[in-house]
Amino acid sequence: MTKPLSQRLAPFIFTIGFFILWELGCRLFKVSNFILPAPSVIFAAMQQYAWPLTRNAGHTLWMTMAGFGISIIFGLAIGLLVGSSKLLYAGLNPLLVGFNSIPKVAVVPILVIWFGVGWLPPVLTAFVISFFPIVVNVATGLATIEPETEDVMKALGASRLDIMWKVGIPRSLPYFFGALKVAITLAYVGCVIGEQNASNLGIGNLITRASADFNVPLIFAALIVLAILGVFLVVIVDMIESRTTGWAKRSGFGG
Repeated sequence: MTKPLSQRLAPFIFTIGFFILWELGCRLFKVSNFILPAPSVIFAAMQQYAWPLTRNAGHTLWMTMAGFGISIIFGLAIGLLVGSSKLLYAGLNPLLVGFNSIPKVAVVPILVIWFGVGWLPPVLTAFVISFFPIVVNVATGLATIEPETEDVMKALGASRLDIMWKVGIPRSLPYFFGALKVAITLAYVGCVIGEQNASNLGIGNLITRASADFNVPLIFAALIVLAILGVFLVVIVDMIESRTTGWAKRSGFGG
């Protein structure tokens, strides 16, 4: 179903309004660029450092996508495995929660010791930080199939595999895509953390170097580039979700 014009324009209107308020606030209260640069100053920095931002953003994008892709493969596989058995779900859930509770910043030095400085630690950091939401959401979607539905399917002669394939997996798709939207942003966080500690390229490394030079406008410019990349990937996932799980979406509130 096509969205109303107001809903399609709302993201642009709210975003522009946010930057206008930001600009007015900085000018009205005369905030120093060293504390909080105005959007006009940040956009000027984006133009001034266009090539370093583009080069490092491209590097961050492919490392994030690599880690995110690995997390989808392993997250989906383990999520299906855990969700297919109540015993596995009960037994592995504490391990998954414990693994996710480990601060990923603490993992980066270990990855540097194992793999050295380069592209691999940021990719693996993006993987480990975005892996958990996918596993949990897919497993939850499978493990929470209504007992009545299972009874009906079994009465019709369906096996456990049939129930998972024809009911469980379609039912868990909205959970899966919801997890992907969260995992994308987490993958960027993990990648930037890895770049700041174990890479000579990428937005994370650029932010570290800009911080050392006290170049605050460049730091904010890099953050905005990250935000744009994150929104871009979430929009792509949302488009795929609309085409594959449109049946699961309900009409929104208001006009």
